[in-house]
Amino acid sequence: MARKRERQGDKGALRFAKGLAKGKKLLIIDDDPALLGLLKLNLEIEGYEVYSARDGIEGLRCAFAHRPNLIILDVMMPRMDGWTTCQRLRQMGDTPIIMLTAKGAPQDRVKGLSEGADDYVPKPFDMEELLLRIEAVLRRAERPAPEKPLYYDDGWLCIDLPARSVLREGRPVNLTQKEFSLLVYLFTNAGKPLSSAEILDRVWTLEDDPTPDLVKVHIRHLRQKIEREAQNPQYVVTKRGRGYMFCSLKAQNG
Repeated sequence: MARKRERQGDKGALRFAKGLAKGKKLLIIDDDPALLGLLKLNLEIEGYEVYSARDGIEGLRCAFAHRPNLIILDVMMPRMDGWTTCQRLRQMGDTPIIMLTAKGAPQDRVKGLSEGADDYVPKPFDMEELLLRIEAVLRRAERPAPEKPLYYDDGWLCIDLPARSVLREGRPVNLTQKEFSLLVYLFTNAGKPLSSAEILDRVWTLEDDPTPDLVKVHIRHLRQKIEREAQNPQYVVTKRGRGYMFCSLKAQNG
């Protein structure tokens, strides 16, 4: 009787998840055509819009083109394995990733999560369990993000986003549109290192023909305009191997 209730509960959860699937885009990256077809069929039945790729390089292109809500990623693939693909995807943004692999050892699970995956499902797997895990990860991703700061003033630097105003020692700072957009992105993510790839994705468009050098040049110009000493920045700092980060002096000074 208990098992019957459990199965009924699982089916009810899946029906609920099916409603949440509407409008959600999933990307599956796996080199096994049979598994790819099986997953695509089951996910489309649930109501998801599904894209697929057979290796990491194709998967990166597909992720950039379609901006999926969640990515299911295999580990063992030709040309680019899942670990490297996961790292590259994390440089592009924070799309949820579920790693799906025959490697089920605890150390592999730890590695997958440390590379930025949100969940790790070993093969062989139960389709209903995978569907529930997808729904759980999507629900976590949809939780309201913390409110972004709109105003900052520590006596030297003042940022007023609603007024689109930046002051240094009370005097207006003349920023270009891209410099202002860059400062806004860094400031609203204060305390979080942002890679050049993330910055390019959020601040520049494809029409700009963006390159990593663009980020370096604009970071340098921004520091020259807002820092006390551009060569010893306090606001826009570099986190080696991780990117650039806005630091609040108010937080540091308590």
